[in-house]
Amino acid sequence: MKAKQIVLATRPIGVPKFEDFRFEEVNVGSPQKGEVMLQPLYVSVDPYMRGRMSDSKSYVPPFELGQPIVGGIVSTVVESNSDLFKKGDTVHGLLPWATTCIVSEKEISKTFPGISPSYHLGIVGMPGLTAYFGLTDICRPKEGETVVVSGAAGAVGTVVGQIAKIKGCRVVGIAGTQEKVELLRNSFGYDEVINYKTEDVEEMLDKYCPNGIDCYYDNVGGNITDYVIQRFNRYARMALCGQISLYNSTDIPMGPRILPAILKTSSLIKGFIVRDYMDRFPEAINQLSIWVNEGQLNYKETIVEGFDNIPKAFIGLFKGSNEGKMIVKI
Repeated sequence: MKAKQIVLATRPIGVPKFEDFRFEEVNVGSPQKGEVMLQPLYVSVDPYMRGRMSDSKSYVPPFELGQPIVGGIVSTVVESNSDLFKKGDTVHGLLPWATTCIVSEKEISKTFPGISPSYHLGIVGMPGLTAYFGLTDICRPKEGETVVVSGAAGAVGTVVGQIAKIKGCRVVGIAGTQEKVELLRNSFGYDEVINYKTEDVEEMLDKYCPNGIDCYYDNVGGNITDYVIQRFNRYARMALCGQISLYNSTDIPMGPRILPAILKTSSLIKGFIVRDYMDRFPEAINQLSIWVNEGQLNYKETIVEGFDNIPKAFIGLFKGSNEGKMIVKI
């Protein structure tokens, strides 16, 4: 059987380009004992994958040149040589960007009944888990506190804001288009939203956070984070989740020295990777599922159709093309 796969052709310099990816045709055999053959239904593209395209030391190894890119995928089992899975099962895992692949039964899990398959790549998948643990374990928001979220209209930010509202907080988001501003206010319950491209972020932070900031969930970094930290209250907590403003930088800029502000307010900044919490995934999935079923969590997906459009969808993440979770439907 022939299959198409997408490999990393070159390591991107700056924002990824289509030329950094290459489509290849490969032969696919039959699954051996303990293996299954899969075809993708939904492919997740996520900002963290940009880091794996660079040949630098990180918390996960870089993608290898000439090898398929791997990410979160929901697939259907088309042939099985496993006692755990049968033909027709819907599964998810970290899988190659390929129209057909063979993997070990140990690399996949069945999707949860009653939950949309694509949600396993979003609200009950990596982005939802990231939002849950970063907010509840690091920020630990208390009722009445002010929570600020950068990258608020992304897959993680939309969930963070809603959980903060469930916890009884005042929530201020930061996003980059007027459409995203309205979406966050009208669909995700944000009290206020700042458009960082058209508004003075410092001025609007002073307006929307007159009593200071207690919790900050950072997906962006850069100047926005510098501005937020200067408005921290005493014992503020910051979950350092992402730095998308810097992922494509060839030189990391030197921002204001933030340590004096952290010292003066006795604040906490903690970076984290969602896999730090693997032993608690069932807890988070259960709670997120309850909130979804109760209607307390809304969820937004930006759907791009077609296997050949996976690179386009990925590149779109760095141009602000997505509202909520970017998904490619195959």
